[in-house]
Amino acid sequence: MRADDRDPTAPVTVVGIGADGWGGLSPAARRAVEEADVLRGSARQLGLVPGYVPARRLPWPSPMGPALATLPEDFGGSRVVVLASGDPMLSGVGASLVRLHGPGAVRVLPHPSSVSLACARLGWAVQETAVVTVVGRALELVAQHVTPGRRLLVLGSDGRTPAAVAALCARLGYGASRVTALAQLGGPAEHALTGPAAEWPHWVVDPLVVTAVEAVADPGTVPLPTVPGLPDAAFEDDGQLTKREVRAVTLARLVPLPGQLLWDVGAGAGSIGIEWMRTHPSCRAVAVESHPDRAARITRNAAHLGVPGLQVVEGRAPEALAGLPAPDAVFVGGGATTPSLLEACWAALPAGGRLVVNAVTVESEAVLAGWFTRVGGELVRIAVQRAEPVGSYSGWKAAMPVTIFSVVR
Repeated sequence: MRADDRDPTAPVTVVGIGADGWGGLSPAARRAVEEADVLRGSARQLGLVPGYVPARRLPWPSPMGPALATLPEDFGGSRVVVLASGDPMLSGVGASLVRLHGPGAVRVLPHPSSVSLACARLGWAVQETAVVTVVGRALELVAQHVTPGRRLLVLGSDGRTPAAVAALCARLGYGASRVTALAQLGGPAEHALTGPAAEWPHWVVDPLVVTAVEAVADPGTVPLPTVPGLPDAAFEDDGQLTKREVRAVTLARLVPLPGQLLWDVGAGAGSIGIEWMRTHPSCRAVAVESHPDRAARITRNAAHLGVPGLQVVEGRAPEALAGLPAPDAVFVGGGATTPSLLEACWAALPAGGRLVVNAVTVESEAVLAGWFTRVGGELVRIAVQRAEPVGSYSGWKAAMPVTIFSVVR
């Protein structure tokens, strides 16, 4: 192509290609590849293109992020085609390019995704199947999706993923779950391996694999829901834990919404931030904790309960709040009497942001009463009693009452 024939505004074309290779492409996808000046993709994907295609073939560097960011400008208006696995918009490079450059700069020609192919082989309805990607992410993201009767597909980056998923299921008390490794979907070498999670024998399989799980709880396993109010025993703690009933009420006032960010200040065991994130995969949280042992414990709790992306900041508020991304909601579980703490939290909130503060001491209650008078909101006191043995009978034992102040900015 002559330089004066090039169109610098031409979109990058992303072509999805499956394990069936060149023969599985649509006429439009083949034509785009045949007319390309530059092909970018993995070495495996580039090897699926016939030798007669004249385009310059460039494997992605590692890491590939910088190359994605400059892709439209790097080739001076040449016709650039990016090869991607399956559907490029399903946790793929197409979605990354659109996010970086906008939908007008990217043209996508999808192939059936590995999710669609896997569901077709298993007889599962796609809309009823949970999909979790652990490519470049922590395996523990799978944990909160493993509940009785749930069907899920796990997208991994190598042939060790099925064994790792099986081990995680067994560790969570779901060793009876049926695990299926679906490899080379759509290609001539397609095959499947199936077995119970607790007895999974295939430590390494084909790297082009999707892991399917039909979750079955072992006897005695207590399922953990995504609604707030997990059992206290689900958390490792040293006593600094917002108890189950109070936690459920607190989270109701924080109003977790998809995509929003919570600051959990004085996080203790991290229970509020963890349960906030469990309500939706896009919910984010920052746990601020000054005690190193507790900060480490929060990280362990978050991983165990399926939200390893919880950010833990070790430091004392309000100083530790400086530089954090702006929150949509803030929870203060202790330390309401700390000078300037509530002022800093309030100032960080946008219009519509929620502030919720819990107190158990008279001094903290006085601070909350002052804020209630000043900015309005709600002031609620919760008292919980639990039945405990009294000799051969049972009686009520009261926990310390908790005062909850909540307000929308």
